[in-house]
Amino acid sequence: MPYRHKVFISYHHANDQSYRNIFQYRFGNRFGAVIPGAVGINDIDPALPEETIRRKIRDDYLRKTAVTVVLIGDETWQRKHVDWEISSSIRNTALNPRSGLLGLLLPARADYRSGQYHPGTVPPRLYDNVACGYAVMADWTEDPDELQDFVHQAWLNKKRIEPDKSYPLFRKNKSAASWT
Repeated sequence: MPYRHKVFISYHHANDQSYRNIFQYRFGNRFGAVIPGAVGINDIDPALPEETIRRKIRDDYLRKTAVTVVLIGDETWQRKHVDWEISSSIRNTALNPRSGLLGLLLPARADYRSGQYHPGTVPPRLYDNVACGYAVMADWTEDPDELQDFVHQAWLNKKRIEPDKSYPLFRKNKSAASWT
């Protein structure tokens, strides 16, 4: 594995914590393919103002990460914090350059390994960035070399493609079946 990038993991805490744990163990601890990080449950006080939460995500948790990996389960797209993490990842700030963006469809999804996914059930900001070529979308893999290739492609994309920042920030979690 010629490339090893520090990644931030964005995911739906209530539904997909087990996949986050597997990702951390398999690719970070065991194979050293990536250097993972994430915001844990209760790491940021939810009573803080929204702008403070978004700043903390970018300046404290995304600091010096090369790529944000979004673990996409059935309800991930509904989560405002996932949206904020993606938004923070694709912004340059005084402290941090933007990160690459990789979406991984989880095995629990009905469209996993189908070769086609329902756009309305992936985070809309991620979808927009896949559409413009900035983000990479792939199925979950158990292969550390394949994962590292996905991460590296997302890292390369951030250097040559402008991200799409046009989607409005979520103000609250969503509850519909899809955003489309």
